[in-house]
Amino acid sequence: MKLRKGSQDATGLRFGIVVAKFNKFVTSKLLSSCVEGLTSHGVKADDIEVVRVPGAFEIPLVARAMARTKQFNAVICLGAVIRGDTPHFDYISAEASRGIGQAALDADVPMIFGVLTTHTIAQAIERAEPTKFNRGGEAAKSAIEMATVMRLLRVDEETPVSVKRTTSAKKRAPRKPKA
Repeated sequence: MKLRKGSQDATGLRFGIVVAKFNKFVTSKLLSSCVEGLTSHGVKADDIEVVRVPGAFEIPLVARAMARTKQFNAVICLGAVIRGDTPHFDYISAEASRGIGQAALDADVPMIFGVLTTHTIAQAIERAEPTKFNRGGEAAKSAIEMATVMRLLRVDEETPVSVKRTTSAKKRAPRKPKA
């Protein structure tokens, strides 16, 4: 069995972050913890690019555009959608999550879903609190892990199958020549 897993060593990796301005009192804390999480694992400040968008609905388009540049090992999507009295929450939450997932598949780059979808403002604040479970910091860890996993998988993609077979064959005991 061959096991591959990502690491938390982000040295040399580049990250894009798309963050919604709506509910800025929450998203600014998510962003701060996300950047701190990246830099504490070896990412240089110059290797992080942040783009602010109006709200969560706009995140997928910009995330896909960033990913398609092939400048980033992963794109982190941060936002906060808080339930109100209308069905607006349901539409925005669903489209943001669907769009981010589709963008990842379209661009073939990891996209991290760091969009809070909470019932109350208090829940959103709690999930953005740096001293507690901050989803921004967790999104950074997920992005690093996914970027390193994809790096491992892409190394194998770049190696032609014939080379893989030859390499595998060399590892086996040599065959005895036929008489």
